[in-house]
Amino acid sequence: MACRISALVLGCRDPEALARFWCEVLDFVVLDREEGTVEIGAREGFGGPQPTIVFSRRDEPKNGTLRLHFDVNATDRDQDAELERLLALGARPADIGQSGEEPWHVLVDPEGNEFCLLRRRLDPL
Repeated sequence: MACRISALVLGCRDPEALARFWCEVLDFVVLDREEGTVEIGAREGFGGPQPTIVFSRRDEPKNGTLRLHFDVNATDRDQDAELERLLALGARPADIGQSGEEPWHVLVDPEGNEFCLLRRRLDPL
């Protein structure tokens, strides 16, 4: 028997704003709200093939590089078109020391959390 990741929890200053951003990025919906917490996930809800993401209010700012970050892949367009879409949603390019030759783009969400847009397109679930 093994475990499966069911949810990822990210401390942030504004759970509602980050939930809106990541819902647009991932085509997720809000599954639950409690005071200071918003959980998002696939339309089929908790327990499906993808983990949910819980944004939990934390007042302290992010310091340094995250030890965990999201990698995302486009499902219905090429990497350049998806990069354009993510930037329009509020993502910003990030420089974490990459050479510029990598096949991925390093970005930050509206609160400065790093994530990578990978080149390969994946089939939608």
